[in-house]
Amino acid sequence: MASNPELESEQRYVDRAYRLLDDARQSANRLRTMVEVGAGGTAQARFERDVIYSTVDDRLAGLDLGDASLVFGRIDLDDAADGGPASFYIGRLPVSDAEHNAVVVDWRAPIAEAFYRATGPHPMGLRRRRHFASRGRTLLDLDDEYFGGGVGAGIDQDERVSGRRALVASLESERTGQLGDVVGTIQVEQDRIIRADLPGVLVVQGGPGTGKTVVALHRAAYLLYTHRFPLDGQGVLVVGPNRLFLSYIEQVLPSLGEAGVQLAVLADLIDPVPVRGDDVAEVARVKGDPAIAGLVARAVRDRRRPLRTRLRVALGLQHLTLEVDRSAAIVAEATRRFRTHNAARRFVSESVFAALAESSRTPLTGSVVAERLGEDEQVRAALEWMWPVLTPAELLHELFGSKALLRRAARGSVAPTAAEMLYRPWSAHVDDVVWTQQDVPLLDEAAVHLGPVPSRRGRLRPDGTPRGEIRTWGHIVVDEAQDLSPMQLRMLNRRSLNGSMTVVGDIAQATGAWGHTDWYDVLDHLPDRRGVRIAELTIGYRIPAPLMGFATRILAVVAPQLSPPTAVRPDGDEPIVTRVPPEGLDDAVATAVRDEMRAVGTGNVAVIVPGPLVDRVDEALTAAGVDHGSAAANGLQQQVTVVPVRLVKGLEVDAAVVIEPQVIIDSEPQGMRSLYVAFTRATKRLRVIHTGDLPDILGA
Repeated sequence: MASNPELESEQRYVDRAYRLLDDARQSANRLRTMVEVGAGGTAQARFERDVIYSTVDDRLAGLDLGDASLVFGRIDLDDAADGGPASFYIGRLPVSDAEHNAVVVDWRAPIAEAFYRATGPHPMGLRRRRHFASRGRTLLDLDDEYFGGGVGAGIDQDERVSGRRALVASLESERTGQLGDVVGTIQVEQDRIIRADLPGVLVVQGGPGTGKTVVALHRAAYLLYTHRFPLDGQGVLVVGPNRLFLSYIEQVLPSLGEAGVQLAVLADLIDPVPVRGDDVAEVARVKGDPAIAGLVARAVRDRRRPLRTRLRVALGLQHLTLEVDRSAAIVAEATRRFRTHNAARRFVSESVFAALAESSRTPLTGSVVAERLGEDEQVRAALEWMWPVLTPAELLHELFGSKALLRRAARGSVAPTAAEMLYRPWSAHVDDVVWTQQDVPLLDEAAVHLGPVPSRRGRLRPDGTPRGEIRTWGHIVVDEAQDLSPMQLRMLNRRSLNGSMTVVGDIAQATGAWGHTDWYDVLDHLPDRRGVRIAELTIGYRIPAPLMGFATRILAVVAPQLSPPTAVRPDGDEPIVTRVPPEGLDDAVATAVRDEMRAVGTGNVAVIVPGPLVDRVDEALTAAGVDHGSAAANGLQQQVTVVPVRLVKGLEVDAAVVIEPQVIIDSEPQGMRSLYVAFTRATKRLRVIHTGDLPDILGA
């Protein structure tokens, strides 16, 4: 950007805003001294101190910008009414002076909407929009857009893009290994989605580089600002596809002043069990089918059984008995009276002891029998047979380890051959079992039917919610939703308090075993009580036109119904495609990585690898002396990272080196779509290395 003569005066204004923000932090800290309590203070005083400390901590978290800039724009009104302000400065946080005059307006406030939405034909009352280029507290330059025929830079010819110079400068900055916010450069179509109404399900379809993830996160921040009550109490949940993705996005919401949103993968929403890896595609399809819910429900019912023979147990000089038909009546009554399985165990126990007492020759009460026979092995075995207390892991561990139990539970819901695909003989104790990602919704389904284990009631999950209970949220954001199975979507549905969700993804990037080809397939399993809307992001910000054009060849095959995003940056480096002999692959990878490191300076490089070649590529880079990290272990914290193609979705890097496209196609459940994902991660440069023939669509 060219230097602007008003830069100095704007810097003075920004400096004042920062001073006021610093004063607000100091005022918040001073609150801590108001209720200092020593060791001998009263319980009431200690409670008041804890409340104030919590309030202060929340306030300080909301005022912490880190390295982000406070102010990123200004709007000048065409005709300020009633002597009100003629200009408003737009920033991350609201800042006021001692007289409560707005010095900086929160970007989510209604007055700030024009900063993002105004266009030439629809100026929304603006005379000028000014974008700031900043580094921390220092303004670097200004970029003005004038409305209504004014002088100056004017409005971009593409009305869908505002502040193009500031936008391009942001896009061409080097990646840091974590997703940054776009609050200063939000575009018109993005802002419409961010500020959409709260109720109902909003689906956002967006091709690679359209900013769908940051739009969804900014929407979460906007909804919390606009609907602080009730969302502060109900909570907002963001669900990502894997932990690498969560670590990549974890700084966005705090940078927007919202530190209380919960980020999670699906496994975080159930009671803690070891979860790692995925099932093969065929098994994943079975576990994701909604019919599996019937199998789980029947598996729980199958654990409610009358005795096979009469129970006869000694008590003193007599024997007490429980007949088979009486045990059947107890089981039937418990099934009728209780919604969850574990909640009925106490009723079953009391009924069994009462029935035993009735068989006595002398008057006895059930409580006396329970006291004297509660630890009897025969009685305990009978109770475990009739109505065992189970955790979800115990239920599925036993179910998956028995073909007979699987066939019995599958009747009427799942084909026997499909049910037997779930069989896996366990040698480990249930506590040592490592579950797959596809097991998570089945464990959750079991939890719905079983309910909490009475002896474990009151124990908390790491997020503070009681174990065995299903927590709900006031709004749920789901990223990469196109890959979720019906059972995974069902799991999210039951966590929606009122049907309010933002669901984002790209049908063309559906790479899992349950990758959907239509958003209506996804919506069939989500709440519909408050309405459904579908929006589309059409402008590509991350990927320059030459790289998008290369990837579009694949899009035409995997999702011909979708149009590629329109690239904001028409220029850029062409992709480099290199064929090498099989024995030369290791050296070629190391050479390519060094070349890309030189090309992007301090920017980052992802080496995107098919699963079978991860170890080989890692060893090749190590042998060549190329310092690098592993995505699974280190995220994108190092300049060079080896990323398995299955983990790369949703990430962005300065340069991508994609290894063996044909192996990616052959080794992934939806290989062509996985290749499309791999080709659309880079903001600047793409290099492809292969030893065999490339797919015909790539023009090789």
